[in-house]
Amino acid sequence: MEDGSGRTRRGVLRGAVTGALGAGLVVAAGSGGPVATAVGGEEGEAGAGRLRVAVLLYDGFTALDAVGPYEVLCRVPGVRVAMVARERGPVRTDTGELTLVAECAMRDVRRADVLLVPGGGERGVVAMMEDAGVHEWIRRIHRHSVWTTSVCTGSLILGAAGLLRGLPATTYWASRPYLKEVGAVCTPGRFVEAGKIITAAGVSAGIDMGLRLAARLSDEDVARAMQLAVEYDPDPPYDTGSPEKADEATEALALKLIADAAR
Repeated sequence: MEDGSGRTRRGVLRGAVTGALGAGLVVAAGSGGPVATAVGGEEGEAGAGRLRVAVLLYDGFTALDAVGPYEVLCRVPGVRVAMVARERGPVRTDTGELTLVAECAMRDVRRADVLLVPGGGERGVVAMMEDAGVHEWIRRIHRHSVWTTSVCTGSLILGAAGLLRGLPATTYWASRPYLKEVGAVCTPGRFVEAGKIITAAGVSAGIDMGLRLAARLSDEDVARAMQLAVEYDPDPPYDTGSPEKADEATEALALKLIADAAR
């Protein structure tokens, strides 16, 4: 498609990137090498030297919980993001109408600098909270991670793995009471930091956390630039984005819409 001056849209974007490079913004090179090596490899292997982010996928996860932070972090210089699941291949979201592809199997990922656990529908989250094998993998990655993070009800999975005992944490607004059951101290907020663990609130809050991680993995200039790059400038048409702002009828309808869409 061409704009009024006859330039292609791709050309306009290329020109913008070139200008950014001229201003001193460094763009990370392609990952190179096998994906599994880039995420779980040791020093000296292809992809070594880059910060490795592993996003755990499971049947019934919520798409934006994983994709929101991914859109921010995948463009941070020196960062490599990969989707990980019990087995490589497609993984269904909570609605059953969308899949993401896991590039790596859990058994092939030995270490990651950042672990990100998305939330999901009740079926998916409950299954993960009861999966001892997943818990062991999470604990193993957490032992060597720089940051261990979650979005939405992903914090309940971290809690079930034993990582949140006595720590402040947040989650999806309707699931806050369950934080106590996994030993966490419920602390509402868009995201909550407790040492190297960061938990984000519901769904869209993963973008906020992604920007904080971008600053931690690079610097605040890059994080600010990434906020502009994804044009994250929330100005919603309604002021009902938290339970503190919504009435009971809106809360009930919100939960019904989520439940009705679950597969």
